[in-house]
Amino acid sequence: MTHKHRNRENSVKNVLESGVLELDGTSLSVDEVVAAARPGDGRSIAVTLEGGARASTDELRRYLEANWLSDEAPPMYGINTGLGRLKDVRVAADDLERYQHLIINSHCAGTGEPLADDEVRAVMILRVNALAKGVSGIRSASLDRLLDMLAADVLPVIPSQGSVGASGDLAPLAHLVSAMIGHEHAKATFKGQVLPAREALAAAGLPATFAFEPKDVICLINGSTVTLAIAVLALHDAWQIARTADVLLGLSLEAVRGETAAFDPRIHEARNSVNQGVVSANVLALTKGSARMTEAARAIALPDEIRPDGHYHARVQDAYSLRCAPQVHGAARDLLGFAEELIVREMNAATDNPLVFAEPDGGYRVLSGGNFHGQPIAYAADMIAMAVAEIGSISERRAYRLTDPSMSYGLPLNLVGGTLGLNTGFSLVHCSAAALASENKVLCFPSSVDSIPTKANQEDHVSMGTFASRKARQVVENTKAILAVELLCAAQGIDVSAEPLSSPVLGAGTTAAKAKLREIVPATAEDRYQSADLEKARELVSSGAVLRAAEEAVGALS
Repeated sequence: MTHKHRNRENSVKNVLESGVLELDGTSLSVDEVVAAARPGDGRSIAVTLEGGARASTDELRRYLEANWLSDEAPPMYGINTGLGRLKDVRVAADDLERYQHLIINSHCAGTGEPLADDEVRAVMILRVNALAKGVSGIRSASLDRLLDMLAADVLPVIPSQGSVGASGDLAPLAHLVSAMIGHEHAKATFKGQVLPAREALAAAGLPATFAFEPKDVICLINGSTVTLAIAVLALHDAWQIARTADVLLGLSLEAVRGETAAFDPRIHEARNSVNQGVVSANVLALTKGSARMTEAARAIALPDEIRPDGHYHARVQDAYSLRCAPQVHGAARDLLGFAEELIVREMNAATDNPLVFAEPDGGYRVLSGGNFHGQPIAYAADMIAMAVAEIGSISERRAYRLTDPSMSYGLPLNLVGGTLGLNTGFSLVHCSAAALASENKVLCFPSSVDSIPTKANQEDHVSMGTFASRKARQVVENTKAILAVELLCAAQGIDVSAEPLSSPVLGAGTTAAKAKLREIVPATAEDRYQSADLEKARELVSSGAVLRAAEEAVGALS
């Protein structure tokens, strides 16, 4: 296991053991966000504002209130001026509190399906963490309101569309903020039920309304936090997919009695690729001791195997989807690693505008900038989509190979386990993988290179990062199903060839992975209702159960 993965596991282990996640604006990890955003198995994480972060937030806020909330204060964007092209229009001090409510009204312009619950929780956590850096000028009371809602599981209903990923995710975040104040039009979920926000808050025992004060709202809506939250969840699941794909690669290799020479570490050292070597080491560990991946097993002719001269000849090398899998899986890991660097940096960044910084000689200075621009996250999300789509693409090719006797070295056509013709086998199961792999290709068109000007051309270059993240998460979900197809096909291929091969032993890791599937999807000779089995296999992939089973047998995979 790499140093990075050990650190990630240690950070989330500490949070899970303590049941508390402290937000300080500087040290939040992907796995910590996921642990708090996806409560389950009786587990819940209390998310709090770290003491030092609270102190710096309050200190800045006291200065702001004492010096900048009068008509004599200089113009400061979003504090006492309008927004966008209205940046030069002053807002009177007497109107600043009313201004907070009007910003919410004007910016609640999102549309589309609501974000999923785990996405909303991640948004709430990440927005507080960004503001915990103490350079925004928000009141800690506003952060507490958000944390109280998170603790009570009152989740704002946030439309998924309407952000261009610059100036922050203004529209979706405004919907979050509208639920915080109990706006008459806002909705929230509580105990799985969608309610008017005021009713949800009251049902949870929280005040049904909340009043924002100057600068609170602009702090909360000005940052690409929806883009980031979706990307964080996609990245977490992408790493799980990457490790699970290595398990299924091992199973497919055993199903076709594959060669192991391509996994020799010297090959990958010669490529200067750490991640190729990681994938190969994973596969060798998972299949160690396998009697199927030997010359003795390959020498046995299966009933449907084609041997032109009737004799066995050493294969020399397997097809690309098997032999080059370390190169493909490894390159995907390279992309995920770079995406993670960008995302973790953004998770611990102040992303609103303007920001307020302490001066060396005392006091503070307001600086307008563009940290809200979502370009880094957009690039990261597009990389996640491309990396995961290729893992799915090569998995689909392996699944297809298993259904064709001329490519699988004699496994039955369509992996039929009983009477051929009477039974159709796994051809339509594979078709689902093919459909999703093709869909992923379209979803990989990069949003990060698109832009469209908005707000009277004041915002003349945007990131389209929110759509990039949404696409990445869809690619991730599609690929979970593709891997489930490979799991079903590989297990079936092993089972239908077990008798003629005298039931050779599998590797310890692949044995455990296959056994986990067989706990809920039994081997079959006659056609079964495939959708039900596919959904069960997809859940094993999605939950990480098949990966955990393999790792319990051979140790944690890198």
